Amino acid sequence: MPRRLHLAALALLLPFAAPAEARILRLEVLRSEPAFAGQSFGTTGTYEHIFARAYGEIDPADPRNAIQDIELAPRTAAGMVTYSTDVELLRPTDMSRGNDMLLMEVNNRGNKLALGLFNGDAGASVAARNALAAPGDGFLMRQGYTLAWFGWEMDVRPGLNRLLMPPVIAHAHDGGPITGIVRSEIIAPAATPTLPIGMSQQVQWYPPDSYDSYPAASLATDADADGFRPMLTVRAREHDPRVVIPAGAWRFAICAKDQPEQPDARHLCYPAGFQPGQIYELIYKARDPMVLGLGFAATRDLGAFLRRAPRDDAGTPNPVFRAGQHAIIEGSSQSGRMIRSMIALGFNQDDQSGAAVFDGALPHIGGGLMPLNVRFGQPLRAWGEQVDHLYPAYDFPFTYGPLHDPLTGRMQGLLDRCTASATCPRIVHAATALEMWEGRQSLGLTDPLGRHDVAQPDNVRVYIMASTQHGAAPLPLPTAAPFGLCAQQPNPNPQLWTMRALLTDLTAWVRDGIAPPPSAVPQIADGTLVAPDRVDFPPIPANTYGGVARPALSTARVYDSLHVLDFGPLFRPADSSGIITVEPPRVGAASYGVLVPQVDADGNDLAGVRSVFLRVPVGTYTGWNLGRADRFPDGMCNLQGSFVPFAATRAERTAIGDPRPSLAERYPGTAGYVAAIRAAAADLVAQRFLLPDDAAALIAQAEHDGIRSGP
Repeated sequence: MPRRLHLAALALLLPFAAPAEARILRLEVLRSEPAFAGQSFGTTGTYEHIFARAYGEIDPADPRNAIQDIELAPRTAAGMVTYSTDVELLRPTDMSRGNDMLLMEVNNRGNKLALGLFNGDAGASVAARNALAAPGDGFLMRQGYTLAWFGWEMDVRPGLNRLLMPPVIAHAHDGGPITGIVRSEIIAPAATPTLPIGMSQQVQWYPPDSYDSYPAASLATDADADGFRPMLTVRAREHDPRVVIPAGAWRFAICAKDQPEQPDARHLCYPAGFQPGQIYELIYKARDPMVLGLGFAATRDLGAFLRRAPRDDAGTPNPVFRAGQHAIIEGSSQSGRMIRSMIALGFNQDDQSGAAVFDGALPHIGGGLMPLNVRFGQPLRAWGEQVDHLYPAYDFPFTYGPLHDPLTGRMQGLLDRCTASATCPRIVHAATALEMWEGRQSLGLTDPLGRHDVAQPDNVRVYIMASTQHGAAPLPLPTAAPFGLCAQQPNPNPQLWTMRALLTDLTAWVRDGIAPPPSAVPQIADGTLVAPDRVDFPPIPANTYGGVARPALSTARVYDSLHVLDFGPLFRPADSSGIITVEPPRVGAASYGVLVPQVDADGNDLAGVRSVFLRVPVGTYTGWNLGRADRFPDGMCNLQGSFVPFAATRAERTAIGDPRPSLAERYPGTAGYVAAIRAAAADLVAQRFLLPDDAAALIAQAEHDGIRSGP
């Protein structure tokens, strides 16, 4: 065949050889019921709660589905990989009364957080919050948002109304099982002879049976045919030498006093007893990796379907479809990292239309990345100064815009792929002071060595909520030691009012084209972002203010350092993807330049979004706390800040040498205190960091309650 005719024939064949489009094939609506017992919300009216299951498929040959082990997943006769996921929807009963905004939350380990984040008082227990039974003050509903939740994390187990994505297991080309090395840090909440393999510090925020670990490939603790021997070690602190627990002293089993031992591939039996305040590290050979990266594809495809498709392939109507609606993706902590990784890997591009799936993204308290696209990945793991310190949660790049990294030699930014495809969302990145100290958040604001500030791309705003912890501590605070796992009372400085304003700002940006306020962050240039040992923190002595005995606040400036981690040649750190073959990872000698916020004379952060409660304070609020004496003492207390109140009077503080002015010295009368609240609220409203209605409520509360004597 002549070359010209050959090319013409090839051109005719190409459309038929093109990859199939990834999409949601079917949405099965399981049931629908009135939400919140039929309660009506302002002009929006009532809401409907819809329970569904989505079924999707993707083409493993399509380069837009670059998912680890996708070629090893089960396939249909047509060669496609399929998945399913739980879906829950809250929609205005009359969609025409909504605000034409689809707010899709990435759940946190199967748990729904959006109502608690924006509405407040949306259920006291995990199960109640997940059931969406209480609307709190109904903020999201009064605004008219349509809300969507879905399963994306395959290691979540049923229970407590959690959202699930059934596992898709990869197998070898011959159909046999795949095995690989897994490292699991196991933290005991109390002394016990048996624990799940995956019992991490992160799991302790939820019931221990909430997650599945990878099963051991063999129950034997001696060397296998390849010479690999599982190893269990213990150490009191992250940087301490690992002490090997002899192989004969532990087993893959469940054991309990006066009960027969049961061999089990997902549990450890250690008759001598796991002790709290220790890091037990198991390195073992596991089997049956899940194709976790399908969670990114499900996010993309479900978001595109809910936003744009009037109906599924079978003709079932999309219950939240509204022509021309906009979409925002939001998630907190683990879920914020998932959003950043999804965007970085190019999954905000609709596989069918090529357009952006989400117009806006709100990653909240989610610095770092989510190593979901990893064989034997562990999405429940995070970052930490003591616990989870050596997991791949913080690979370069750190910033949204491209930078050069002198430690790896790479030039990269999180938005490289979506910039190339013109599918980047408008991003409001919200973080707390705790992410600065424990979450290395400063690396998203500076060059990798922490020497100079960097500008954000035009489509990005970053807001650091000054003097806040990962999630505000609920009131009342504990009044006697131990204060949970920490040395000090936790930090109750609320995020609610700021997060409402930031969501409103992002909505106006994506729907109406109204740009949000400039980023509000500490900076090297003005001295508000400094090395940890340069923080001018006041000496706060031990005290018994309000009848609560507290130790002196530590003078140690502990923070979460970061080095380049080498997980072996099959791991691709540029994408936080691949296969981990080296455990524990090799740690590079050079460190990144992690910086933290500078503080005022009270010890409160100078820069960022300073809430009413920080501008008119009743104490010192920090983004860090240290472990109590028997729980990683002098190490960071995971995800917790500190609160130390001011003395009531000058005499009370001078008696113990507290340099911070007392409440009486600051606020000599109720009128002056209320005036200070009113002025602070007015300034925040003007900056668009506080909504007018919320400002009025805070002022009314001050007028009614007077000077706060506690947080």
